[in-house]
Amino acid sequence: MEQPYVYAYPPGTAPSAPPPPQGGGIAGGIVDQRFCAPYPVDLAIVRKMMKLTDGNFVITDVNGNLMFKVKEPVFGLHDKRILLDGSGSPVLTLREKMVSLHDRWQVFRGGSTEQCDLLYTVKRSSMLQFKTKLDVFLSHNKEEKRCDFRVKGSWLERSCVVYAGESDAIVAQMHKKHTVQSVFLGKDNFSVTVYPNVDYAFIASLVVILDDVNREDRAAAGSS
Repeated sequence: MEQPYVYAYPPGTAPSAPPPPQGGGIAGGIVDQRFCAPYPVDLAIVRKMMKLTDGNFVITDVNGNLMFKVKEPVFGLHDKRILLDGSGSPVLTLREKMVSLHDRWQVFRGGSTEQCDLLYTVKRSSMLQFKTKLDVFLSHNKEEKRCDFRVKGSWLERSCVVYAGESDAIVAQMHKKHTVQSVFLGKDNFSVTVYPNVDYAFIASLVVILDDVNREDRAAAGSS
């Protein structure tokens, strides 16, 4: 029988009852409760690989309605990206710490980069990786001995899965979606299924960080 997942360092006491199946209660309301739905949410991601504007990374629902887009710096230090909602308001700010042993990203609420608004930290589980492995630590998990979430899989094959902590409980998974038209137009299309009651803004931010990791790896491979 599957055991309920308990955060590594809960802010209060651990829940006495098991969470609902398929991630419910595990990753709910990390960014905001308004980004949680009681049913699976499919995010469609379009990456326009040759375009240097704010709209080159767009996340929609299955009907094509804009849910998020990424604001990226075109010039200067490429260490900060902002996740905007459909109306253009900042939801999260993702900042890469350029000097760290393991690549590390800090994710803040809204447009802030103040430590009081830090929601979670994402880092590579190891420096040498043949497949993508990221560990996620919520802001109250100061010692980072156990991750609260982990991302595992192959970015190139678009088959990454997000798990709750060190358990096998899946909270989201990625699916490849290539078409002849998307390749011709210089677009990288894929989708992510977010499980019921899981914060899909949180999952969207992990996808943005995964894209960042992939771009850095390709740049490093090209310069070697």
